Amino acid sequence: MKRDRWGNRAAFVLAAIGSAAGLGNAWRFPYVVYANGGGAFLIPYFVALLTAGIPLLVLEFSLGQKMQRGAPAALAKVDRRFEGLGWWAVVTGTIITSYYAGVMAWVWDFIAGSFSAAWAEDAGAYFYNNVLQISDGPGQLGGFSIPVLIGLILTWVAIYLILRNGAAGVGKVVMITVPLPVICLFILIIRAITLPGAIAGINYFLEPDFSVIADPNVWIAAYGQVFFTLSLGFGIMIAYASYMPEDSDITNNALITVFANSGISFLAGIAIFGTLGYMAQTQGVPISEVATAGVGLAFVVYPNAIGMLPGGTAVAALFGIVFFTMLLTLGIDSAFSIVEAGVAAIKDKWGGTKRKVTFYYSLGLFIVGLLFATKAGLYWLDIVDHWVNTYGLIIAGFFESIAIGWVYKPDKMRNYFNSVSEYRFGKWWNVMVKYVTPIILIILLYRKTLVDLGGYGGYAAKYIWYGGWIGVLGVLILSAIILPMAGGIDVDEDISSKL
Repeated sequence: MKRDRWGNRAAFVLAAIGSAAGLGNAWRFPYVVYANGGGAFLIPYFVALLTAGIPLLVLEFSLGQKMQRGAPAALAKVDRRFEGLGWWAVVTGTIITSYYAGVMAWVWDFIAGSFSAAWAEDAGAYFYNNVLQISDGPGQLGGFSIPVLIGLILTWVAIYLILRNGAAGVGKVVMITVPLPVICLFILIIRAITLPGAIAGINYFLEPDFSVIADPNVWIAAYGQVFFTLSLGFGIMIAYASYMPEDSDITNNALITVFANSGISFLAGIAIFGTLGYMAQTQGVPISEVATAGVGLAFVVYPNAIGMLPGGTAVAALFGIVFFTMLLTLGIDSAFSIVEAGVAAIKDKWGGTKRKVTFYYSLGLFIVGLLFATKAGLYWLDIVDHWVNTYGLIIAGFFESIAIGWVYKPDKMRNYFNSVSEYRFGKWWNVMVKYVTPIILIILLYRKTLVDLGGYGGYAAKYIWYGGWIGVLGVLILSAIILPMAGGIDVDEDISSKL
């Protein structure tokens, strides 16, 4: 079967950047920097990039490009026992996509509301009452929220249309969807820095507190941010790289992806904290009272800040469209890249046409994702994200390092990517992949487990029962991911002969 191919190298690099630069760049990174020493956080952040982010991304690019297969089949060529690890990554991504599409649905709803600035008066009320129509807890599904359901349909139609023609079609889309959020960020930055209080907000974001350098929690936050922001552990980068010729430059592509992703994160931080500085000054409160992260930042705090901009409804509508278009284009690239990782794995295993596999895979995920379009969708998103995103991806990254660092041998992979790359890595890469990255991931997993043993709440912490059975549910969710790996899914004999 002829392998799908990118139209050119630029398409691959832009697709990789688009996958890495997702919603977390806008709603997580700025707050992590602010809460961990501001500008001083850059020191552990860049150390984490050099010792974990870049080595692991190069590993995934090399694995996909050398083996010319998606994650399961590529890892099976390392050792048949590791095919299950590839399916672990794919199943983890599949579950994440089912609720990530729900978040994209919210973005569509806010874009629609932006034309009349319907959320400008009280974005929190608009989000929880008009969009989510939120119920009293995860056990009370309450039927569908029609706005979210419509947004979910739009998201999956868009994903299918983007992926149906393969890498060539994706390459054309990312030529628009990767530069567009950067343009939107520059528009938001220009507006932000002209507002009173903006410089104070940016200072809160970047003013260094070097005393935090000795705090191990800051370093752990840096490694966590790097790992979760580069689309590692999904099988995405393995699948994307498998559509490149075997002699393509790997280290150059990885470095461009890493630093472009970091650049987008910092632009988002300036735009957001500049505007939050204005909001804090307008309300007469400290920046700490308006600074937040995640869903609350994207759908409540920042829209409220836009609603306060001078110029009334028309200005709020304009900048609302810019902000939510930025979120939409950041998010859609990440969403369809996760789907592509699953489609590539299925085609490698069982064959089928690109359009047919993409259609049925997307349809299945849409059906599963209907849970997140119910009025309890936010609760379920929080539950599934907590257990799958952290544990699933960390475990996948850990075993990838073990597979290459201890079974395949890092010298063998390093010799391959050095032979096709302009910039050559020395034995430090071996040390990172074999020792440093696995140790860091074990520490992240250990600390996360300790937190969960102490109890888990989330958005619905006020509901006592939400924390009562959540541990059992989390174990069940993780077990569903583990089954493909523990079951020892092997490459079929007929496919094995073709690898």
